[in-house]
Amino acid sequence: MAESYIVVVFALVIASMALVAVPVNGNFYKSTTFNWGANNSVIWGGGDNLALVLNNVSGSGIQTKKQFLFGSIQMLIKLVPGNSAGTVTAYYVSSVGSRHDEIDFEFLGNVSGQPYIIHTNLFAQGVGNREQQFYPWFDPTADFHNYTIHWNPSQIVWLVDGLPIRVFRNEESIGIPYPNAQPMRVYSSIWNADNWATRGGLEKIDWNRAPFVARYRQFRARACKWGGFASIAGCASNTTRANFWASPAYARLSDAQVGQMIWVRNNYMIYDYCKDTKRFNGQMPLECSQPMF
Repeated sequence: MAESYIVVVFALVIASMALVAVPVNGNFYKSTTFNWGANNSVIWGGGDNLALVLNNVSGSGIQTKKQFLFGSIQMLIKLVPGNSAGTVTAYYVSSVGSRHDEIDFEFLGNVSGQPYIIHTNLFAQGVGNREQQFYPWFDPTADFHNYTIHWNPSQIVWLVDGLPIRVFRNEESIGIPYPNAQPMRVYSSIWNADNWATRGGLEKIDWNRAPFVARYRQFRARACKWGGFASIAGCASNTTRANFWASPAYARLSDAQVGQMIWVRNNYMIYDYCKDTKRFNGQMPLECSQPMF
């Protein structure tokens, strides 16, 4: 039964992808491993294409075999089409342990005709609660779009198709934790979150529409690989050409990038934890009082 199900899913995925030709540089066979729901996953095209599947039995997820400290992590993702209410497709980097660091993209599904929500968050030393949310300015189910996490010793930038939507600066000098000492793996998954993901859990998954399929291409981790002779100082060094992410050019957003981010935030941002005074009883996180740029 399981094998026949995967064959059907594979056939559906291949049929839907046959009309799209996108250059691919990543290889999911070599770079990643399934950490759950392997029977609900498909890799094909020599490792260039990945589909993660959610049904009423299980979701699925991958993680990279290697860990990284700083770099530019990107993936092309095409989200679940149609009524995706209650589903979440996650793409993030994370360390392990109770005081873990994590940088998140989560895509919250919605009922047909309503937009996805791009949900971002950051954990530093186990503390999160730094959510910002956006509507996409495109249909994320119609084609692949580039989602990039650019992480260096100075700042973290979330980018969508090259446009920065959010930045978190390193302000450790004034007591704000910043993820710069723990290597992280890259993860992606699709899972049932209908207890909270869509309208606070009011909209449930319609299992009659299963399987729900998220598709991936061109995974690229241009980052400092942890292990061997790697060190925090080595990965943070801006004197090595290979460490492009740590160069002065990436220490701050350019003027053009600032303008792009302001445009996105003015037109498509729907939630900012730094403006939610009720949630924090007026005791706002310290970073909310600091200049964003």
